[in-house]
Amino acid sequence: MRSAREATDGDSAADRTDVRGSPEAIAAEVLEKVERLGDAERRELRQSNHPTSLRVLGATAPDLRAIEKDLSSRFRDAPAHQVVELAKALVASRVLECQQIAYQILDRHKGAASSLVLGDIETLGSGLDNWVSVDSFALRVAGPAWREERIPDDVIHGWANSEDRWWRRAAVVCTVALNQKARGGIGDPSRTLSVCRTVAGDHDDMVVKGLSWALRELVRRDPASAVGFLAEHDEVLAARVKREVRRKIETGRK
Repeated sequence: MRSAREATDGDSAADRTDVRGSPEAIAAEVLEKVERLGDAERRELRQSNHPTSLRVLGATAPDLRAIEKDLSSRFRDAPAHQVVELAKALVASRVLECQQIAYQILDRHKGAASSLVLGDIETLGSGLDNWVSVDSFALRVAGPAWREERIPDDVIHGWANSEDRWWRRAAVVCTVALNQKARGGIGDPSRTLSVCRTVAGDHDDMVVKGLSWALRELVRRDPASAVGFLAEHDEVLAARVKREVRRKIETGRK
């Protein structure tokens, strides 16, 4: 098995991604690299940890970061629309690792990220059916777009009311981008709680875990709002949410 450094430094010049190719051709080259780095044991572990209908190849996180950094370097000066189209092509491969690379390159290319409109974001969100995909999409793509008002509030509220558990989780995790300093958030209790209220009584495990995360992130910005939310919705909130958020308020730890 090759290391992350070997995955990029060891390839010949002809084998490295060519920014001049079509998005589909570049995505195919990326897929070929990821396939070479796949591992059956890791593939089984990931399918057990976050089952998905997407194809899982079992490449390591360091390998994927190396590929993403190489792509980001090559597309650093590329027009935003080229990066967006490449990300869409990677998502269209329906390979979990390629999807993750797509979200990472958008996160790194600020011009591409700031150019995204709702149609782009909905395309990039196709195939969300596991918590890893949802969280990466919400933190890197949809959440920042919502924070910057490129997605209207009613769209996120629509996701929060969806029959699909993964879109409900996506809506909740989008609030993390409003409040998490490391993601560029400056705090937005009003929009955060407007989503949290919608799913307060939702006891789907994936939504419960997302809601706990959202509220614990809000505690860092506005603990009083989080305390008030717990009191207001005490009768319907899942025990996990109340336990984890109260521990965060009282100790500062999860």
